[in-house]
Amino acid sequence: SAHPPPLTALLREARLRDCAVVVSPLPDGEAAAPLVRGLSVGDVPVLLTGAQPYDPQWSGEHTAPLALDAPRRTAGAAAVWAEALGLDESAGDGGTDHDGGASRGSHSGGTGNGGDGSDGGLDLARVTAAYRLGDEQIRRAAGAAHGLAAFDGTPLTAAHLRLAARQQSASGLERHARRIRPAVDWDDLVLPETPLEQLRELALRSRFRDRVLGEWRLSAGGGRGRGVLGLFAGESGTGKTLSAEVVAAELGLDLYVVQLSSVVDKYVGETEKNLERIFTEADRTDAVLLFDEADAVFGKRSEVKDSHDRYANMESAYLLQRLESFDGIALLTTNLRANIDEAFTRRLDLVIDFPFPDAEQRLALWHNSLAAVPCEEGLDARPCAEEFELSGGAIRSAVVTAAYAAAARGGAVGPEDLLAGARREYRKAGRLVPSAGRGW
Repeated sequence: SAHPPPLTALLREARLRDCAVVVSPLPDGEAAAPLVRGLSVGDVPVLLTGAQPYDPQWSGEHTAPLALDAPRRTAGAAAVWAEALGLDESAGDGGTDHDGGASRGSHSGGTGNGGDGSDGGLDLARVTAAYRLGDEQIRRAAGAAHGLAAFDGTPLTAAHLRLAARQQSASGLERHARRIRPAVDWDDLVLPETPLEQLRELALRSRFRDRVLGEWRLSAGGGRGRGVLGLFAGESGTGKTLSAEVVAAELGLDLYVVQLSSVVDKYVGETEKNLERIFTEADRTDAVLLFDEADAVFGKRSEVKDSHDRYANMESAYLLQRLESFDGIALLTTNLRANIDEAFTRRLDLVIDFPFPDAEQRLALWHNSLAAVPCEEGLDARPCAEEFELSGGAIRSAVVTAAYAAAARGGAVGPEDLLAGARREYRKAGRLVPSAGRGW
């Protein structure tokens, strides 16, 4: 036989049993062609599934394939969830999901039910809207959610559902990105009202994108996916990554941080391959993608003077096209908004500016960082907040320095420790350290 023996045997067995042959998933790259060609010569029905488009040349002259788009994973998901959980699909419709991400647990591995109502009070469609699980994954998640509730000794909550759903997502992204399991909520953010409102809108768009863009047919078309794209712009330490973590927590998803500067490769075509691996894994995972240092790829395109400029512009164009067709949630960060190409910013759903904190916001940041730290009675961080113009990230580092000093002497954090920590951050940044702190 001209065909590989395994394929010949497979076709013969399928014909004898009056069965079809299913190949899922179809191998990527050049391996697909000989496989499809070998299977298409017989009279046995063959069903192929995969992420890549079908190439008619694979089957040659033997057959004319019928290409169909697979249904989106969210189609009918609420009904599957309801059946798997033993609930009415409309249970809790219009109710309020008070769980802001349910990341904090009362014990190791706990689910942190956050005061959610029992199964009768769940807004099932709202809680599960962010997940793109298959039917079997949903059934496994439902069983796990009931198990988590039994372990906690509480009724089923949104927190149990979210934790169980997250456990069903593939983890292949961990080979390419840093995984963060959100352990924060909105109370951890110290931001002006405008960026806070924009972040809440971002979470809302992410939760209901399939309903608005899919069911209500408001997608832009032209190959655009149903994803949500956002840009966070602001100085280092102003809360961009923390905000992404809060959004992920609100949706009950994990956050994967991709350092774009580490993805860029000096060899032609390698950057695109690295990015494609990330997006391929992201399509299989319910998560929020955070592309850090977006300037590395999305900097303003330069005039083409040599081959390096041409390939750099090709990388930018590729990532722009891939983001537009992405169905997930992708956030990008930059330290300077002006560095980002305008052609890219026009395609974003939201651009959120993170301003440097003023004195009152810095005071709130000092208080947040010191919340769980033993402090001397009457410790006032206001002088530090007013004297030292530090970002939220720098304030946290200053508190860590102060806490180490207090731990070393077996005492509580005092004003001298805070002052020393703040001065350390100024020196690290190469700034002139103020003489004596006022108000100490």
